[in-house]
Amino acid sequence: MSTPKLSKLELRILEALWAQGSASIREIQEAFPPPRPAYTTVQTIVYRMESKGTLRRVDKVGKAGIFEPLVARELTRSRVLDEVLSFFGGQAAPMMAQLVDAGKLTSDDIGELEKTLKRLKAQRRQDGEGASR
Repeated sequence: MSTPKLSKLELRILEALWAQGSASIREIQEAFPPPRPAYTTVQTIVYRMESKGTLRRVDKVGKAGIFEPLVARELTRSRVLDEVLSFFGGQAAPMMAQLVDAGKLTSDDIGELEKTLKRLKAQRRQDGEGASR
């Protein structure tokens, strides 16, 4: 399933659902840090997301609907990353430079990225050797 374009509020609702598995609108709203959006705002967005097919009602407890996400976290992150990269001409280097300039990417983050790159490179080598056997 293709992930539809999501607003910042929709992404935050999905984050709450991914963290909890399933939740009522009140539980979703309470997962937001203060100042929280109004209950009715969260309710409206949840119903819109239900009609988009990004989440579904799975149960009802009293009058409260219980919702769960229908889109995978990794697929959604990948889609959002692709959208952000498009603002940088599809290139990671200008985006990373902007993150450094904004103080959002530290030397510790870069160290973690280097570890991840080494791990992925080793994994790809290992996968390549396994495929040739």
